[in-house]
Order: sequence, then C-alpha cells, then structure tokens
Amino acid sequence: MLFLRSVLFNLAFYILLIGLMILGLPMMLKGRQGIFLLLRAWARGTIFLLKHICNITMEFRHAERIPKGALLIASKHQSFLETFTMPLFFDDFTFVLKKQLEYIPVFGWYLRVAEQIAIDRGDGKSALRQVIAKASQAFAEGRQMFIFPEGTRRPVGAPPAFKPGASLIYARTGVRCLPVAINTGLFWPRRKFLRYPGNVVIEFLPVIEPGLDSAAFSKELQGLVETASDRLAKEALAQNPDRAHLLHNA
Repeated sequence: MLFLRSVLFNLAFYILLIGLMILGLPMMLKGRQGIFLLLRAWARGTIFLLKHICNITMEFRHAERIPKGALLIASKHQSFLETFTMPLFFDDFTFVLKKQLEYIPVFGWYLRVAEQIAIDRGDGKSALRQVIAKASQAFAEGRQMFIFPEGTRRPVGAPPAFKPGASLIYARTGVRCLPVAINTGLFWPRRKFLRYPGNVVIEFLPVIEPGLDSAAFSKELQGLVETASDRLAKEALAQNPDRAHLLHNA
C-alpha cells in the first residue's frame, strides 16, 4: 500500500506541477508576484495530495513568530518539501539557489521572472560576494530571503554541516533572522521514491535580532535549529518507530 500510494502521489504531483507551469505561462506578465501565486497554488495542491493520497498532514508551528518586512530565513534542509511549502507564509521572497536550475526548460524561466538569487557554487568567494550584494538589495526592498545554511539536503540525524554564508549575510546586512526547524526527512526523504504517512512539522523558531557578530550568530543559529530539529525527529519517531531506517547511518 505504501508503494502504491507513493506511485499515485508522484504521478499526481508532477501532473500538477507541469500543468501549472503550462497553464500559468501568462502569469509571467505579472512579474514575480504572478509567479508567487502559482507557487502557492502548487504548494496548497501538493499539501492536499499528500493528505488524501499519502495520509501525510502538515503542521506549521508558531507562524505567529514571523515578522513583517526584510528577513533572512535560515532553515534546516532535509527534503524537497520545505522548499515550496514554507513560502506560503511570506509575501515577497527570494531563494539562494544553484544557477543550473535556471537552465531547466520552462521552470528556469519562472525562476528568472521571480527574481531569485542564482549562483554558481563553484565560484567560491565571488559567489558569496554576489549573494551578499543581491541580498542587500532584496532586503532594501523589504523582501524575505530563504537560505539553507548547510547548502544541501541532509539526512535526519546527520552531524550539522553549517557553512558561513548565512552568518556573513546576517552580519553584513544587519537583518533579522528567522531560524526554522523541520522533520520532513522522515516523511519525504531525500533521494527516495516513497512518501511515508504521518505528521510533518515545520517549526518557526524565535527571531535572532541584528547585532551579533558572525561567530556568535552562527553558534546561536546552529544551536536553535539543531536542537529543535532533533526534538521534532524524536517526536516523529515516537509516533512512527518504523522510520528509524531513515536516520543517518541507520
């Protein structure tokens, strides 16, 4: 049954995505806000499919902690799921993403119109300078910026591998930071076809105000995100002990 539900979900998920990309082409004329409307439709549609096909529910905890205006959102990254569901709570946002995504037919057009920050990760310090410059511009416009401090999806329970990008952006721009903890990897695991039933939690943590140096911020951010994500994983495993095989090095 798990396999069958996963097959049905994945088919419906990509039909929804491709359908929205084709039917939504005129929305590009509305600029990035038109693209955001499509993204929200995709996110809500996917949440509906997860619930009714896979018996997966989604809980967004403490959304009341989200401040208005310019904001750096630093999230744990375990799954594709958080990348397109978190934006439901933000009105004018940008992601830091790898430039190769812009080369995907049609999908890449949407990324460019939505004014996302695409970088070549191979450029090292040059890429980081570009991110900081583009982030400063986005914050000046009152936008929100998503970043995954570890740079890529990590298995649940893997040792933290935070990179300096988030702390440098925070220190150089003087913006508030909203840390985010998740347990998505126990339900929509990376590089896996199966979708496991249960309650996915994305938790918005207390805001880190400007004023810390990059080292102090990095320590604060990692402590908050890792502690909360470990707690959410334990919650999920207590309800779904069969997921232990999805843990790092399990």
